Amino acid sequence: MSGQDRSAALRRELGLADAVLVGLGAMLGAGVFAAWGPAATAAGAGLLIALPVAALVAYCNAISSAQLAAVHPLAGGTYVYGRRQLGRTWGFVAGWGFVVGKSASCAAMALTAGAYAWPAHPRVAAVLAAVLLTAVNYRGVTKTAAVTRVLVAITLLALGAVVVGSLAGGATDPARLSPLTGHGAYGILQAAGLLFFAFAGYARIATLGEEVRNPARTIPQAVPLALGIVVAVYALVGVSVLLVLGADGTASSVAPLQDAVLTGSLRSLAPLVQVGAVAASLGVLLSAMAGVGRTALAMARDRELPVALAAIHPRFAVPQRAELLLGAVVVLAVSVADIRGAIGFSSTGVLVYYAIGNASAWTLPGRARHWRRPVAALGFTGCLVLVATLPIASVLAGLGVLGLGLLTRAVLASRRSVER
Repeated sequence: MSGQDRSAALRRELGLADAVLVGLGAMLGAGVFAAWGPAATAAGAGLLIALPVAALVAYCNAISSAQLAAVHPLAGGTYVYGRRQLGRTWGFVAGWGFVVGKSASCAAMALTAGAYAWPAHPRVAAVLAAVLLTAVNYRGVTKTAAVTRVLVAITLLALGAVVVGSLAGGATDPARLSPLTGHGAYGILQAAGLLFFAFAGYARIATLGEEVRNPARTIPQAVPLALGIVVAVYALVGVSVLLVLGADGTASSVAPLQDAVLTGSLRSLAPLVQVGAVAASLGVLLSAMAGVGRTALAMARDRELPVALAAIHPRFAVPQRAELLLGAVVVLAVSVADIRGAIGFSSTGVLVYYAIGNASAWTLPGRARHWRRPVAALGFTGCLVLVATLPIASVLAGLGVLGLGLLTRAVLASRRSVER
């Protein structure tokens, strides 16, 4: 190891508590405001069973991602891991799945912001949010760590207001929590696939290998701790909302957390929930749009997407064409899609992405991967099962777009071969 490498290896400042806080900051976002309605439609009160199922799949994915990040310490996530471990085609499928899945996630976040900010005209507000944040990203403005902490604090305050407003508002009825299995196992698994959306960001912990002390021990400890805390928070929120609105009321509401507070006597807390939902949605939308644009840039540089998307703005230093194309796609999506469809489509792409990640982790050589192979196998199987049980329209649309990407890639490769 060179002197430079040893110096870099010594700069490990994050302990277990720090890593857990990073995970909480990544997961406690807009998904908790958006996913309850679609999940209740699928499983009724059984969404409370679906929640830990989604968390288990997220845990397996995060452990596999951590193992891969240690072997391949490069930007690009599973796009890189798939290329290195399984081949270029699987890397493309992972990267394209991320791009299309997170693009749909951007649409879901814009729709969530619109539903809470302007309930009378949610699509108009969603379009305005998408246009505004496309402009922000185009100018190279991204969230700082300080802004992230502020957004997490606002989100926690808003979720606290939901719990207090629901449980102390005088409108609860324990009978609304049953039957937990009334929609059957299929409905619960479909709800798990939709609630998987609410854990977006959990793999952030897996990328901390160069920043934490004793990462081989700290990261496997931090992942379940952070996920456990988030599951507890989400379960408390879910129970609170169901006690007030019931499964049918939650399923029919476009802003269930706010409606649960408005139903009780503590309506004065509703504006805090509204502000928290909008702040969390816009924050996640901003970072997700930046991430998708840069992933598209990396793929274009590798000639896995049209090279025109690799253009960098000379002044703002952003992937300008990728950002503008993404903004147009999000505006189109929020104009025609609903939150359930956007979440289902997003989960399809992202679950395919992590299925390839788990398959990549399975192929890692060496003794260190043996005890984690069952985790990779469980994660891979869980991803495929959740995809198979998502709303059929979302799955067909997602797989169709993935297939279109593969076809376009083949056409571009054929043209390049002819040009040579």
